Amino acid sequence: MTAVPNEEAELKLELATDSADRLEKSGLLKGDPIVVPQHAIYFDTPDHDLASEGLSLRIRREGEKRVQTVKADGSAAGMFIRPEWERSVTTDEPVIDHATPIPALLGKKTAAIAPMFTVENERHLWLQDGIEIALDRGRILAAEREMPICEVELELKRGHAAALFALARRIDEIVPVRIGVSSKAERGYRLLGPAPSAFKAERVKLGKDQTAASAFQTVATACLRHFRLNEPLVLDHRDEAALHQLRVAIRRLRSALTLFKPLFDEKARRRFNDELRWLATELGKARDLDVLAGQVESGPLLDRILSARDDAYDGAIAALDSLHARRLMLNLAEWIAVGAWLSNAETQDIRETPAREFATGVLERFRRKVKKGGRRMEKLDDHARHEVRKTAKKMRYATDFFAGLFPDKRERRRRKRFISALEELQDGLGALNDLVGAPELLAKLGLEGSPQAAGIVAGDRKAGLLESAAEAYDAFVDAKRFWR
Repeated sequence: MTAVPNEEAELKLELATDSADRLEKSGLLKGDPIVVPQHAIYFDTPDHDLASEGLSLRIRREGEKRVQTVKADGSAAGMFIRPEWERSVTTDEPVIDHATPIPALLGKKTAAIAPMFTVENERHLWLQDGIEIALDRGRILAAEREMPICEVELELKRGHAAALFALARRIDEIVPVRIGVSSKAERGYRLLGPAPSAFKAERVKLGKDQTAASAFQTVATACLRHFRLNEPLVLDHRDEAALHQLRVAIRRLRSALTLFKPLFDEKARRRFNDELRWLATELGKARDLDVLAGQVESGPLLDRILSARDDAYDGAIAALDSLHARRLMLNLAEWIAVGAWLSNAETQDIRETPAREFATGVLERFRRKVKKGGRRMEKLDDHARHEVRKTAKKMRYATDFFAGLFPDKRERRRRKRFISALEELQDGLGALNDLVGAPELLAKLGLEGSPQAAGIVAGDRKAGLLESAAEAYDAFVDAKRFWR
């Protein structure tokens, strides 16, 4: 049988094992499910060349039936619309031919393809109102390690994608769920390497044929993925680096809402921006104490800071666990994928603007704002410098988001130099911001009078930091623009 390309629209939700049992008993899923035991083998080369190309290859056995599937990467934030090639096979040996892109991508390396990990799963299936609901419980096994699986996949068979999100919210009213952004294949590959302590933002893949609207969708879903990859590490392990990355993900997403502002209804944009600011503030209380603790040596002051930090982490975890936060991420994912902004006649021309043209305008505008705001750096008050810092941060995220739209060698070379100058400016402004914020934070903790505290807020450091920031500003202004 020839492999058949098709597309699937699905929403993945993660939940706890006991929550899955409660969901099945809730009455939301009508009738007895079809129970399908599954055993899947995932294949790749020893160097993971398939994964590097954004592909996964598996053979899944259900009873006596075996199906080989090749999947290409889709979008990130739980909503996948991706190419897929399937064919029936008779053994656990993959059939690699030109009906899939594998031979063209790997060439001679195709011969090195071998089993990497396995997935054992029991799938319960329902079909309701044009949506296939698959409740999966199982595990992924790689070498001597394993990882549990408990998730719901909602696949659209007919109707509009908004129905997937409506059902997801109904499920969340019964048991807590979060958008899933990692395929079983991704999780299997992670088991083959060291356990991550945090996930940094991945490269945003924008293509020259994209419009401004599709560029925003790509950028925003990448930000949601960045957030969701780090969230479990904070919830389960209180990981300091993961908490920092959560806040970075939120800042990147809020920056995207600003950078792409002309595409949206202002009321909806402000609503999401305000809710993201709320969550960032809740997480920021713990992050600020992480930073402060790093500036203090062992002693009574550090002990009190660490105690306050423990309380702040309790608050951060409570915020992440709240219905408010879970619903925010579901609503955002829906708005990004199928929101009303995509059909607003007043913004159609802007949405259909080529992404590179749109990006050029954004980068030029934010460079002017940083240049104008940072003049006479050493004379600016603390608030004005903070505003320059925030604008520079948005500029930095814009250079990351739009990098793929400027792929020429000259553009890449200029971009590297431009980013270097921008990072120096950000670092200088960040150090000043930390210095200015430390007294206020210490005062909130009632710790401003200790000798150790005096060392943290020493005013003689400010002059040197101001001089460094002014020099970094001059270098930024002189840096050539990579988008011109």
